Amino acid sequence: MSKFACGLSIAGHVLPNRAFLAPMAGITDAPMRRLAERFGAGLVVSEMIASNALATGQDEMLRKLDKSGNLPHVVQLAGCEAQWMQRGAEIACEAGADIIDINMGCPAKRVTNGYAGSALMRVPDEALRLIDAVVAATPLPVTVKMRLGWDDDSLNAADLARRAVDAGVQMITVHGRTRQQFYKGEARWNLVRAVVEAVDVPVVVNGDIVDLAAAEDALSQSGAAAVMIGRGAQGQPWVVGQIGAGLAGQGAALAPTGAELVEIVSEHYEALLSTYGRIGVRVARKHLDWYLEAAGIVLEKPIRASLLNSENAEEVLGMIPSIYAGNWRQAA
Repeated sequence: MSKFACGLSIAGHVLPNRAFLAPMAGITDAPMRRLAERFGAGLVVSEMIASNALATGQDEMLRKLDKSGNLPHVVQLAGCEAQWMQRGAEIACEAGADIIDINMGCPAKRVTNGYAGSALMRVPDEALRLIDAVVAATPLPVTVKMRLGWDDDSLNAADLARRAVDAGVQMITVHGRTRQQFYKGEARWNLVRAVVEAVDVPVVVNGDIVDLAAAEDALSQSGAAAVMIGRGAQGQPWVVGQIGAGLAGQGAALAPTGAELVEIVSEHYEALLSTYGRIGVRVARKHLDWYLEAAGIVLEKPIRASLLNSENAEEVLGMIPSIYAGNWRQAA
């Protein structure tokens, strides 16, 4: 029996397996999370929600609060001011969140320029003030997602994780890159081991985990309790569940093809239209492209342009069956 056969527990929430869908801004909305959960993800996390915008009632942030299924509802908050993080946590709790995750890992300049996301790793005392505010705001368990550090001269994830746990944090996720790496180079899973050894709560390893082999390697190098899959799930939301099943020693279902893939792509597309309204056709383009890439489908340029650039939802829905059923030239 696999040593990962038993589920993981976070503050009483028993999870079905140890493969989680990462929070990704503009990607892991409710439609994406629902699909990942249906295909067996052990946990899914909301998109990053700006706490100040949530506190002032911005519709976009309120939409991101939507619960996606039956798994524990994890809401990720980002911010740089304790008052807004506290209020954001309160609103998330009132909206039905089960767990609050604090973003200390986003490398985007629009986030770090405001001393949020991974910029908080440069100011650990301020990071702790935000953690204290969120922990005090609600009775919900609080988790943190971070990077190894700001750069290679400040690999402070273990120290920050230790302080976070002392403040009440109940799970730590670490992306195996520094902020200055963004998504370049390779994730250094071995460096996550220092975090595992520093705390007595579950640690989740993240970065470059795209299949079962990578997940097993990441867990071996890091000593972590679970894996989190981000970009590897784009265009294949079932991969999280496949990895979870594999880690548990269970046979994983094959990736959908043909009519089953058509059904999933169509469902995802229609769910995005329902969620976003008139801008849904544009939001869906990246997902349609990722599904093509994951399936190895290569289209002639005019067909590809028609699929990805059309503003007519009915036209796109009419093209999906012939394109994703495998009737087009496949990549070698």
